[in-house]
Amino acid sequence: MLKCRMLLVCLLAICAPAAFAGVTVTSPTNGATVSGSVSFVASATTSCSSGVASMGIYTAPGVLAYVANGSSLNTSLSLGAGTYNTTVESWDYCGGASTKNITVTVSSQSGVHVTSPSNNGSVGSPVNFVATATTSCSKGVASMGIYTAPNQLAYVGNGASLNTSLTLSSGTYNTTVTEWDKCGGATTTPVTITVGGGSSGNSFSNLQHSGGWAGYAQTGPSYIDCSPSPCEGVSYSMTQNIKSPSMSGEATSFYVGGTTDFGDALFNNHLIGAYSSQGMPDNNHDEVNTYHNFTYDVYFYGTDLSASQALEFDINQFFDSMGFIFGHECRIAAGNEWDVWDNTSSKWVPTGIACYPNENAWNHLTIQVERTTGNELLYQSITLNGVTNTLNWTYNHGSAPSDWWGVTINYQMDGNDKQSPYTVYLDDLTFTYE
Repeated sequence: MLKCRMLLVCLLAICAPAAFAGVTVTSPTNGATVSGSVSFVASATTSCSSGVASMGIYTAPGVLAYVANGSSLNTSLSLGAGTYNTTVESWDYCGGASTKNITVTVSSQSGVHVTSPSNNGSVGSPVNFVATATTSCSKGVASMGIYTAPNQLAYVGNGASLNTSLTLSSGTYNTTVTEWDKCGGATTTPVTITVGGGSSGNSFSNLQHSGGWAGYAQTGPSYIDCSPSPCEGVSYSMTQNIKSPSMSGEATSFYVGGTTDFGDALFNNHLIGAYSSQGMPDNNHDEVNTYHNFTYDVYFYGTDLSASQALEFDINQFFDSMGFIFGHECRIAAGNEWDVWDNTSSKWVPTGIACYPNENAWNHLTIQVERTTGNELLYQSITLNGVTNTLNWTYNHGSAPSDWWGVTINYQMDGNDKQSPYTVYLDDLTFTYE
């Protein structure tokens, strides 16, 4: 589906994705600590019409430890204790190559290694927990979990690593990260944190229940905003205070339908800067440009997600004539894959990360991005239902009107080729900025 649009605030264009070359490593995660052999799982794409010829693993510069034919690899390497700056590389039939750098620490001891949050640290909500585990059990680690207090198990995930965010109220928590191995053993690491409250902790909570939302319809080929509903053959709506399905008792339903194929419903909220819904107008233009790290954390529920062409979750920052549009699109009818937005080329880029949200169940999505000190967009990670995929992709920023300073979020629903109507519920929407 070809799309292009021009927006001032919501601004996200959709165009047919061009071919993209790159290496995606799903194991090990960057910065992981493991014991024994290190499992490497990776795949590669290329713009070369002849395809990917082979892939390899360097355990140090110039030290090629493994090579496999084709566009994927799945192997384990036995490495001694220490830290390795590895590189996974692909070579295509046109003479091109792509690389992905992965740092991994090999430990000879069992234990839980927590990299975030730091012990005795002060954090905003939601709190991002990142940890890995090792074990002397020959069968490996079965699962990992987070206790926010004694006997209060707040999260469990399979495998020897976790990367998830928990929404916590203000206060001090004596949390514990635990791993359970397949031999019946367990190890723990305690982490004490203090969580700040409200915007003083650099987060807005329960945003699906907040005021300030605006809705628009968009249709091709221009994808210009239109309202109110219905317009251009697209019907859309949002309804707050939904009790069921709901996690908080204050969910919001979003609907798109109509008669125009591939019609979209776009909803956005101005959080900081002009038209702020959170009481932060930044009239002196001395606040918006100080924020670099953003997290979009939300639960969503759909009863007919197969009717969706795509669901889109975006973070936008504008100041000094620069526009930073962190676009994330879960293509459903269009291929069950995550795309991210390239600001300067105005196109969607496939990530190779699968996106299969659950029907008739709450899906937990956490998106983490950063505006670097060099004013680049850094797509850090996408976590869906406890599975984290780390990108660490950078793009240049786009342009914006010089008088527009603000931070906004978008939620968008794309109609399919039949414009089949469907509804999605959002709940516990938290946005963190720092």
